[in-house]
Amino acid sequence: MPETPSRFGLSVALATPFTAGGALDFGRLTTHARWCVSNGCDSVTVFGTTGEGASVGIAGRQQVFGALKGAGFDFRRQVLSGIAAASVHETVEQCRAAYDADCRGLLLTPPFYFKGVSDDGLHAWFAKVFDALGGKARDVILYHIPSVTAVGISPELIARLRKSHPGVVIGVKDSSGDADNTQRLLATHGDLAILVGDERQLAGAVRKGAQGTICGVANATPHLLRPMAYEGVEDPRVNALVDAVVSLPVIPAVKALVAHVHRDPAWLAVRPPLDALGAADAALVGAAYDRIVGARAA
Repeated sequence: MPETPSRFGLSVALATPFTAGGALDFGRLTTHARWCVSNGCDSVTVFGTTGEGASVGIAGRQQVFGALKGAGFDFRRQVLSGIAAASVHETVEQCRAAYDADCRGLLLTPPFYFKGVSDDGLHAWFAKVFDALGGKARDVILYHIPSVTAVGISPELIARLRKSHPGVVIGVKDSSGDADNTQRLLATHGDLAILVGDERQLAGAVRKGAQGTICGVANATPHLLRPMAYEGVEDPRVNALVDAVVSLPVIPAVKALVAHVHRDPAWLAVRPPLDALGAADAALVGAAYDRIVGARAA
């Protein structure tokens, strides 16, 4: 297992396995989480976008935390929790569940139902969440993923939150796919852990000061991503694999990668409203992995 890093490093946006009936599959989840850490990840981030976090309620989250604790994970070092809700009340519940489990930190999504909202409105929403958490509020990574939420997190909003709630925000995950936006974040908030969601931009951002990534392709290639996250080393294999994944519905495609790596088609299952990849597309993903990366890990 990698040593505790002095920087954020590499965290896998852990895919969440479900049974054919849609129940959480704790055995596959803990086995895969161990595999990710053994193969180069510093930590696992559960309930992110790749983990279908918006489809997992409070009870399921607590059960996943319990399964990971039972599997021996050190939560303060190795487990972060994605937070995805539109209401302040449910957001606070998800945050409290993660803090009660002693998670290393939170990946906090902005409220995603109402569109065209202002920074004033967003600041008020985040402030209500942080105020409700009180002294528990800590180690928050703001999640900028406008392609999913249609609600952005601007550098100005980050500055306001840092001023109104000092010490709570420790980082920003930029999943905009916009390298210029990442550069703006590094220029204005470079003392925070600026993380990159698009693996194709990771190495370049690390060379400019980014501290690593929380990303989905780490579910299949953590050994390739670790040098990118720590040393800024380009790897065209990762870029090519990401291109193959994003040519299909991304979350089901990542699960097809996991199914291929583990030789376990049960990983193809997703929760509604998502659809699993069909057999032909899943085979394309597996073939792309074999062609680009090579033999599957044992």
